[in-house]
Amino acid sequence: MYPVSDRFLTRLAESHRVVWDIKLLRTDGQVVAIEHMGGSVSVDRSRPVHRTCTVTTTDISLIPRTPAEQVAAYGATLRIARGVEYGDGTTELAPLGVFRLEDVSGDPVHGPVTLTGSSLEAAVADDKFTGPFQASGTVVSAISETIRRSIPTADIASTIVDVPIGWRIWDTEADPWAGVQEIAAVAGAEVYANPDGGFVISQLADPLTTTPVWSVEAGEGGVYISGVRGMSSKGVYNGVLARGESTGADVAPCFYLATDSDPGSPTYWGGPFGRRPRFYSSSTLLDASACMAAAEMLLRSAKAPNAIGDFSSLPNPALETGDVIRVVHPDGTKELHQVAAFAVPLDVSGSFPISTISAKEDS
Repeated sequence: MYPVSDRFLTRLAESHRVVWDIKLLRTDGQVVAIEHMGGSVSVDRSRPVHRTCTVTTTDISLIPRTPAEQVAAYGATLRIARGVEYGDGTTELAPLGVFRLEDVSGDPVHGPVTLTGSSLEAAVADDKFTGPFQASGTVVSAISETIRRSIPTADIASTIVDVPIGWRIWDTEADPWAGVQEIAAVAGAEVYANPDGGFVISQLADPLTTTPVWSVEAGEGGVYISGVRGMSSKGVYNGVLARGESTGADVAPCFYLATDSDPGSPTYWGGPFGRRPRFYSSSTLLDASACMAAAEMLLRSAKAPNAIGDFSSLPNPALETGDVIRVVHPDGTKELHQVAAFAVPLDVSGSFPISTISAKEDS
């Protein structure tokens, strides 16, 4: 979760005035504060581009008409934040993202005008390789080189133990962002653009060993509105076989099979769920330890969707995908959930739907 004060989290459950900060940063240096009338920010860890936004406003001057205005709009970014006002008049904001402006459209006379944007993974993904591209070295250095090929000033933060990778050459037209994720898998990690517009290299938290960052509780003083709990076997795997496919003469073939080895798990390998493996291979995997890291990371995602939850609560703009939250249902049942997706409304009446994975009972 984005760092906010305890006072902020407490205020979310209280009656308060919502505050916003939405700015359009044009390529000509002009910064436009947007008075908006609606919209939302959607966040989903299953999408290559984690964050997208829609902002609706009455300001028809935002529609580019002249060639100069069109040039200033291409490459422009939206910065969006939502927060609370305290009773003493002070405010606290949490960023919802930095977005590349994708579309501006609306009635040029009467409005409204709608702006849409994508978080900065899109800038890397769209900058397809125009010739063969080789990655080598370590996970962090190779990821940094690939991202900064498209965004030279990108801020990249890593929380992983860096490890070497095998040589990997991508062909012309290949997707650099898919390459970034392939490199990250060597360390059992994933990469995404954070709400500040930087990039993060990290491993997905384990719900069983991670302290919940937020409680979604029913009843007085809570933020819980409604919830649905379920399970599904669609797209669920309980084993991942990762294989290294380096073409180097001095690199031996390597592999690792990660399985759900918990006899108490509904997706236990060889239990009633059966054996449902998926397969992954990459020349970036140099040895068995790299194969193990990749296989175990992919297994966490592959088996997680079997237990799902969909909840609606009062909005928390500081939430991030991968966060572990505690949900307390109206009957007092407590569960730990890992956040998979959510949508933050850009108005005071919108709902805050949260989709989760890896639901576990909590004592």
